Amino acid sequence: MTDPALPVSEPALPVPEPALPVPESALPVPEPALPVPEPVEGTLVATEALPVPEPVEGTPRAADASADAASETMLPRSGRQFRIAAHGYEADIASVGATLRALRFEGRDLVVPFAADEVRPNYRGATLAPWPNRIVDGRYRFAGVEHQLPLTEPERGQALHGLVAWSAFEDRIVEPDRVVLATTIEPQSGYPFRVEVVVEYRLASDGLMQTVTGRNLGADAAPWGTGPHPYLVAGSAGDDSAPADGWTLLLPASAVLTVSPDRLSPVALEPVDAHPEWDFRATRPIGDTFIDHAFTALASLDGVTTVEVRDGEGRGVALHWDASCPWVQIHTADTPADAAMHRIGLAVEPMTCAPDAFNSGAGLVVLSPGSAHRASWRIQSLQR
Repeated sequence: MTDPALPVSEPALPVPEPALPVPESALPVPEPALPVPEPVEGTLVATEALPVPEPVEGTPRAADASADAASETMLPRSGRQFRIAAHGYEADIASVGATLRALRFEGRDLVVPFAADEVRPNYRGATLAPWPNRIVDGRYRFAGVEHQLPLTEPERGQALHGLVAWSAFEDRIVEPDRVVLATTIEPQSGYPFRVEVVVEYRLASDGLMQTVTGRNLGADAAPWGTGPHPYLVAGSAGDDSAPADGWTLLLPASAVLTVSPDRLSPVALEPVDAHPEWDFRATRPIGDTFIDHAFTALASLDGVTTVEVRDGEGRGVALHWDASCPWVQIHTADTPADAAMHRIGLAVEPMTCAPDAFNSGAGLVVLSPGSAHRASWRIQSLQR
C-alpha cells in the first residue's frame, strides 16, 4: 500500500497508534466525547485622438487577438489537468486541491465527476489535509498553545476539511499511469507549522491508488490528519431523482460517532447496535436513510477495510484502505433544495483521525520535525 521509494522517518515524538480499539476510543462511550503596481503619480497630457483604421475583413483587431490568445492559455477553474489511463481505468486529476475530478472504468463513472472549468462543488474529490472533517469552533490547543483557525464552514461555525483543498499543487512526476503533485502548507494564523503535502495517484489493474504523505519541514512538532473526499457512483439506480436510494451499501463498522443536528459537532461514540439505521455490516439497501456520520471499529480482511456500493444489477465500486485510516465518514449527499445534486453519489472518506481530532486526540498524528506520515486508499470497479 506504500511506496518504498519514499522513505519515511520515524517521528521523534510519540504518535498515536493509527487503529483505534473497538469500541474503546479517545471519545468516551456514551459520555460526550468533546468539549469542546501602485500607479505612478504624474500628469496626463491630453493628446488629439487619431482615427482608428477599420480592420480588414477577416483580420481580428489586436485586442481581440490578444483576448483569443489569453483564452487559449488561461487555466480552467480547477487548475492544471492531468489524465492518466491504464487497465481500462481513466482518471482526471486537477491541480487545485490535488483533486480527483473524474474516474471511469471502461467508460463508466466510478465517482461523481465535475467539469474542468467548474469551481469544484462540495469538496468533491478533494485531498483533505492537515485535517479531515471538522474542528469545532475552529479552536484547538496543541503543545500548550491555543490556536484559532478560520471558520471555513461559517453556517455551522466550524473549520472544515483542512487547508489545501483550494491550494494549487505543482506536478513533480507525470507519467501515463501516474501523477505526483505537491504543495507546502506555510505557517499561518491557526496553524503555525510548515508541512509539505505530496499526493500520488497511480492506476493499476486493481484500480486507482491515492497516497498522501505529510512531511514536517518546520522546527516544531505539528498536528496532522488526512483523507480523501470522493463521491462514489454505483451505476444505474431505480430512482434517477435520488440515485443513491437504489443502491446497496456494505460498511463494516461497529461504532458510529453521533453528532449535534445543527452543527454536526461530535457528541458520543456509540455502537451501531444502538442505531440500526446506520448498521450496514451486512449489505443492504440504502433507501432513504440519511447518513452524515463518522464510523470506526472497522472490520478488515488481511488488514484491509472495504466499503462497497452496488446498484440493483450488481455493478458498483469499492473503496479499500488499511489501518492508517481507522475512521471513515459516510455522507448520502442530501441536497433537497438542489434536485440535480440530491443524493447523486455516496461520499466515502477514509480518515486517519476522528472528526475534531485536534481537540479529542482520537487518531491524531503528531509529526515531529523532519518526520513524515503516509496513508493510502484505493478505488476499484465492481462488476456484476
